[in-house]
This record gives sequence, structure tokens and C-alpha cells, in this order.
Amino acid sequence: MRYPPTLALVVPLFLACLGCQPGTSAPDAPGYDYFPLETGRFIVYDVTERQYSLVTPVVQRTYQLKEVTGPAYTDVTGSPAFRLLRYRRPAENQPWQADSVWSVRRVGDEAIRTENGVNFVTLHFPVSDLLRWNGNRYNSIGEDSYETRNSGQPYRVSDTQFDKTVTVIAQQDSTLVSQDKRIEVYARSVGMVYKERVQLQYCSSSPACIGSYQIDYGIRQVYRIRSYGNE
Repeated sequence: MRYPPTLALVVPLFLACLGCQPGTSAPDAPGYDYFPLETGRFIVYDVTERQYSLVTPVVQRTYQLKEVTGPAYTDVTGSPAFRLLRYRRPAENQPWQADSVWSVRRVGDEAIRTENGVNFVTLHFPVSDLLRWNGNRYNSIGEDSYETRNSGQPYRVSDTQFDKTVTVIAQQDSTLVSQDKRIEVYARSVGMVYKERVQLQYCSSSPACIGSYQIDYGIRQVYRIRSYGNE
């Protein structure tokens, strides 16, 4: 069939857009590839953590955690989502053991991760510096302001450098009686490559210990990417 000159340009564009769906735009436009969603993708992390308690000695752990993006499905809200299959092992030469099943999805301009039934908005699009949003928008924990920094900047984790990353700061507060630091770094075409969580309560039971930063209880936890790819 022959079309007039104007329609000859419009029709191919119209046909191309018939396959377009929300959330499947070109990955490099708004920064969707900082949060890639594809069945079979995996990331292995080296994890170190120290847990503090008033009644027991400090517990230090090192282990590996593997997250695998599972098959796509439609969640209860009618949105497309992916299961996030999580495995754990104490050392590299040990077999993986099933740990938990979370889920991840991208809805409009939000990347949402569901952890143990609780939804967190972990990233906002389009990715840019000083972008702010409420990470607890879809849960009842209370408002928690997230902010992006260092968008498009390189970041090194152990011996691996990622050329384009973005840092999400969920919290970075420190007082005489507590510290709350939660940071995640995402790399393009990879996903999260680094995570740091420090939530500590310092001694405040007497004037003498206030300001001494003596830890009563809490946790220090760091995730560092070790490997990634497709299964």
C-alpha cells in the first residue's frame, strides 16, 4: 500500500509504538538500567556485619549473599513484578542455601523493592542529583526521605570500578545518643553494587556516658558486590 508523503513518515512510528508499554522504554533514557529487571540476572555480595547487644558479646559475621531475579508475574496491584530469590552461604566453597524471597518492580518513575512483605521505594526516575522522595511511601513505618547524589560518577568496590553510578542516601544522621546511616550505590547495567547500614544506639543511661559513643546495641552491615551476570 502506498501512503502520502506525510503518512509515510508517521505510519512506521505509529507501528513501532504499538509495542511500547509503560516501564519498558529505552533503558538509558531515565536511568532504568540502574535498576535492571530481567529474569536470570544475579549478583553475589560479600557481606560483613557486627551486631551489638546489651546482654551478649559483639557478634561478627561474614558470608555471601546471592540475589537472582526470578520469573515475572503480576502482583496484587496488577503491576508486573519479579521475584527476587535470595541465597546465602558462609564462604565461597560452601553450597548455597535458600534464604528468602523478596520481589522487585518498576512502576512509573519508581523502583520498588519488597523486603519481607514491606515495600520500599529504593530509586526514583529519571535519575539525577539531589532528587528526593519518601522511601516509605508504600508502607506504614513513617516518612523516610531518600536523596540521590553523585549521579553518573564512577565508584570503586574492592578491585572493581563502575564507571557510572548513583548513590542513594536514605539516612546519614549522627547524634550523641544514636547513629543512623543507610547508603546504597547503584551502577548502570548492574544494579546495587554497595550497601552500608549502620544503626546504633549509644549509652545514655547516665551523664557520664553520654557523648562517649559507647554502643549499647545495634548493627553495622556492609554489602560489597563480588560478581554478577546471567544464569
